[in-house]
Amino acid sequence: MNKMKKLLILGVGAQGSTVAKRMNEEPNVSEIICADRDRKAVDALVSELDKATGAQVDARDKADIAAAAQGVDLIVNGLPLAWHGNVLDAALEVKANYQDFAATDALADNWIESIRVLYEGYGPKFEAIGRTAVIGTGSAPGLICAATRRAVRELDACETINNIVFEGVEAKRFLPFWWSPVTALNDMSERAYAVKDGELIRTEPFALPIKRFYDYMGLDGPVTLTEHSHDEPVHYWFNKDAYFKGVKNVNFKYGGAGVEFAKPLYRAGLLSKQAERVNGSEVIPFDLVLNHVPPAPKYREEIRAILDEGLVMDSGCMVVEAYGKKDGKDMLVEVHVFAPGLAESFDRAGITAEMYLTGQGGALFTKLFVEDRYARKGLISSDMLTDDQVDYYFELAAELGIEIRTQIKQINA
Repeated sequence: MNKMKKLLILGVGAQGSTVAKRMNEEPNVSEIICADRDRKAVDALVSELDKATGAQVDARDKADIAAAAQGVDLIVNGLPLAWHGNVLDAALEVKANYQDFAATDALADNWIESIRVLYEGYGPKFEAIGRTAVIGTGSAPGLICAATRRAVRELDACETINNIVFEGVEAKRFLPFWWSPVTALNDMSERAYAVKDGELIRTEPFALPIKRFYDYMGLDGPVTLTEHSHDEPVHYWFNKDAYFKGVKNVNFKYGGAGVEFAKPLYRAGLLSKQAERVNGSEVIPFDLVLNHVPPAPKYREEIRAILDEGLVMDSGCMVVEAYGKKDGKDMLVEVHVFAPGLAESFDRAGITAEMYLTGQGGALFTKLFVEDRYARKGLISSDMLTDDQVDYYFELAAELGIEIRTQIKQINA
């Protein structure tokens, strides 16, 4: 029988609150500490859960985190990336396991070196205390990484991986992003990471467009997807030989209403973070744009109102393409992820499709902890699961209405 677990959910936004709700249902979880700077948000979440207690924690203070984490088996970090170093250090101090939803950029001068610090610095530290840290465990990164491992399994050697995400949920009201606008606009305005001929490179935002069409999307024709700054190519590059059969090329392609909103802003210089003088006043274009973008909806009443107003579209796709060799033949493996749209996500859980996929995807990685499914100690990213863990993950996902379908095609047959 698995040991009863005590969890600290640090950050009670869309991801953290969803994990807390899912873990409240787990028989092997004895206590959930829900913590955030926002006491009102903490209290609102705790009121819905019978295993939860609340704490007000300032993540700028590592000691504050460590005090809240005394005696916990796992810290689930749902905070902004800037505070991840403090949470990692607190987890080491109290000898807890650790989970987050994306790799931080706050551990070194650049993001690549920050990820290297995670693998090569924090990995040995967690291994030394006999604990496991799993990073990048939302939908992308996270679920899509597990789907990529599932695709690459079908090949003897891998040449190219495309991770493709199209967000086709569009409200009638002005609402360009269903997730954090500041994170979205930051990602949109950064040069993207890609792997070309085995080397990690940078590409311009919105560059290298491709078109894809899948009959289940309910659209009239193909959608355009472009380069987007995301974790996956970096992780796959670090792990290309051990987990991705020597992959030479990796791209993350993204499309949807958010991309169409941000692209002209970027081209006009309105996503710049450099201050400029306008009519005698100093203005940072990025901040000005952000000030006019509504936050992503997260409360049931907000989401219900959006549905009542009507949607322009409730579609989307998440697809992995893996090109390579199998038995000497050129092959394409496609793994398609099918998940509830906005209307169904609201009916199931009272949340948006983005919250459902990311939060539920993250909660499944937490469930692996709770069920003692991580044998490896140290630090891993979500693309480093074992084949058995990948298969079990998607068994669990199917129970939540998140399913994968694999298509294997010979090229130039």
